[in-house]
Amino acid sequence: MNPTPPDTTGMWHGAGVLDEVVRRRWLDALDAFADAQRERGVSDRLVMNRQKHVRRFALFARVDPWHVTAPDVAAWLDSLDGLASTTITSMRGSVRAFYRWGVAAERATADPTAHLGHASLRKPVPEAWRAHVVAFERFLWSQGSAPETVRAWSEQLRTIARDFDRVGPFDVTTDDLYEWMAGKRWGRETRRGRKSLLRTFYRWAIDTERTTTDPTLSMPKVKAGDPVARPATDAEYAEALERAGSDRWRLALRLAAELGMRRAEVACVHTDDLRVDEQGTTWLTVHGKGSKVRRVPVPASLAAAVRAQGPGYVFPGQVVDRHAHTRTEGHLSARYVGKQLAAVLPGDVTMHMLRHRFATKAYNVNRDVFTVQRLLGHASPATTQRYVQVADARMRELVEAVSGR
Repeated sequence: MNPTPPDTTGMWHGAGVLDEVVRRRWLDALDAFADAQRERGVSDRLVMNRQKHVRRFALFARVDPWHVTAPDVAAWLDSLDGLASTTITSMRGSVRAFYRWGVAAERATADPTAHLGHASLRKPVPEAWRAHVVAFERFLWSQGSAPETVRAWSEQLRTIARDFDRVGPFDVTTDDLYEWMAGKRWGRETRRGRKSLLRTFYRWAIDTERTTTDPTLSMPKVKAGDPVARPATDAEYAEALERAGSDRWRLALRLAAELGMRRAEVACVHTDDLRVDEQGTTWLTVHGKGSKVRRVPVPASLAAAVRAQGPGYVFPGQVVDRHAHTRTEGHLSARYVGKQLAAVLPGDVTMHMLRHRFATKAYNVNRDVFTVQRLLGHASPATTQRYVQVADARMRELVEAVSGR
């Protein structure tokens, strides 16, 4: 039985420097963090030490726990100079554990401790941008945006804010944006993505009465890039399967190449997602982008490989052994799955090129773009067409048919 947790409200030495609302949010977060740690089998003594370290950091940061940035953490660690190195390591580990939990529990949109040694992240988000960036993140979460989208857009907006460190977000002009974008050596799709982010940000700012002007309105449309499918070849896929170090990573490759699944979809596969219909066909429920769900039929050998990893998540996150019972906590991140497969894929082949491989092979069976669209989970067949590489033999067949030979 766990002992009654101590009353932490009296342990905030110097808490007068914290705003009352901010202090309550830290208390709420720390209580939930402690509960989660104990459920994982962490000792009460370690839990109390971690709470103490995080409280010390909170008094230094003096902001909402979910508004903390990487520079805040780096500055705090710098302030600990003079303490024993083992003490600093322990305190850093406590704060890292707290924010890893915060991201996993979807309280935080990003982990400010993830890149403590990355020099570029030591530059803080300008004060004029900071509160608006955080509010925009909350807006994205509230409208049901996918976690991957929220985190990507949040980091991109922070980078934009650092680039405009001498001007506030609502003092930026169209000419400023022209000048900024002109200095970037981006591909067309990256340029389209940044413009889409900025348009969404300024429309939100107008809707919430933060500003009355949108500097993106008169910016020209960035045309989509030419549809160039880049499917991995059979030889590249075979080499990756051979280089994979375990059945689990070979399964990840197969899910991408033989079912066309995205890395985020692969990461969260659960054995409960498999179902067999009345005809004996096995179907996999795929949890796609934007919280969309689709079903795809699964070959028997692939279904067996999925079940062999269970029960539970096929790519589990932390595994805890408590009282001689093994328990899985969540699944791996999409980024980690992509990183692992990038290590076994040859040359410049990416996991997404395995998805292109599936689209190309599926389309060239009978050229049914609408069925391929459903299998890939695309909203439009136009998107699907960008994934498909038409077979050379098919083009030759059509030309020869026209010429009458």
